[in-house]
Amino acid sequence: MVDTNTLAPEMEPNRQLYFMAKSREYVKRKSEELGRNLTVHITTFGCQMNAKDSEKLLGILEKIGYEETDDEKAADFLIMNTCTVRENANQKVYGHLGMYQSRKKKALHRMIAICGCMMQEPDEVAKIRSSYRFVDIVFGTHNIFKLAELLYQTFTKKEQVIDVWEGTDQIVEDLPAVRKYSFKCGVNIMYGCNNFCSYCIVPYVRGRERSRQPEDIIKEIKQLVADGVVEVMLLGQNVNSYGKTLDNPITFAQLLQQVEQIEGLRWIRFMTSHPKDLSDELIEVMKNSKKICRHLHLPLQSGSSRILKLMNRKYDKEQYLELAAKLRREIPDLSLTTDIIVGFPGETEEDFEDTMDVVRKVQYDSAFTFIYSKRTGTPAAAMDDQIPEEVVKDRFDRLLKLVQSIATTQCSRDTGKTLEVLVEEVNEKDPSMVSGRLSNNTVVHFKGDSSLIGTICKVKMIESKGFYYLGELVE
Repeated sequence: MVDTNTLAPEMEPNRQLYFMAKSREYVKRKSEELGRNLTVHITTFGCQMNAKDSEKLLGILEKIGYEETDDEKAADFLIMNTCTVRENANQKVYGHLGMYQSRKKKALHRMIAICGCMMQEPDEVAKIRSSYRFVDIVFGTHNIFKLAELLYQTFTKKEQVIDVWEGTDQIVEDLPAVRKYSFKCGVNIMYGCNNFCSYCIVPYVRGRERSRQPEDIIKEIKQLVADGVVEVMLLGQNVNSYGKTLDNPITFAQLLQQVEQIEGLRWIRFMTSHPKDLSDELIEVMKNSKKICRHLHLPLQSGSSRILKLMNRKYDKEQYLELAAKLRREIPDLSLTTDIIVGFPGETEEDFEDTMDVVRKVQYDSAFTFIYSKRTGTPAAAMDDQIPEEVVKDRFDRLLKLVQSIATTQCSRDTGKTLEVLVEEVNEKDPSMVSGRLSNNTVVHFKGDSSLIGTICKVKMIESKGFYYLGELVE
């Protein structure tokens, strides 16, 4: 028997294209045997980076011959793209695996794969290896691109395939992907994180920062625009660090200026932007841009300088407030949103009041508020003075009430204005209406039909409902 690996090209992406073709032969034979096309269902946990990875996985699998299905119970191939930011996310995965095991017993040809951040943890991989032998493929965050090769190994060896990389400096371009939306798309500009916030597992599972070449990013966006995309979301754990690891370094602001020049692209979004290195250059580019959306997600995490130091956030309360004031001054119509953690180890009532003070002063349009979750493997998990649950819940409720009160006021400021809305979908509750987003990311519902999806319409903001608007299409 010929060793396929000796025939496969060594260089990517040609190596994966080769294994896509070889895997397609197996999938075709099985489809003919069953009298139908094989189907795949991908369950994605976590952030936009995971969602983008799942688009790549689906693109590879469609190239191999699988069809996507929403019917998780009937799918021939079940994939979980996992998150591990919080330990309860891991428990959700094991809950799914219990269901998947019974489904596999009913159809022995059914395949199961687990990938993503959770699989970068050696203890979790060992648990899958020993207790979940029915899982066919296990891989991590660094070799998403390798799915076709791993699938081929499973087809030919008929045994569990585990391929998890500790780290990588490799970025593989030009592989297929299937977009969730035809008119908007996330675009990775970098991978990994160097920040090592004391509560966060991401640097350990996503690896060190590595930036894509600007010409590859521009090429991808131009292809997306040619295919009907009007909005891109540039993705990175900290986009402000973009370009620092390149042989010919450029700044994130300079990349944005290049993206702005792409003809046919209407809106540019990005996340996430770390307060520690958001530059004056970036503010100036945003201020003068006609395409960068008037929305900035600027995670606070805590308003206490003492807690921020324990979190290893590399800024203090005063620096954050100064940055927020500068953004408000330079870009008056900017919507600011944030992340806040309540109950970090050692947080006192005074520390919490510092957080409330920042929320009052910055006046966020919205905030994602989280109760601190001890994450095994992070420095914060070993810290003394973990806060009692009842204290944390009380603080969380007080913060949420303040955030919602301010957000309601902030949202109503555009009442009566006619603004551009990117229409995203037919309204779930009322099919006579469509839903979309303003440049500042606020949701708007107004009368319309599916023909408007993917277009940017002028809509008058008739009534603010606290967190969204009811609008009226301006012909």
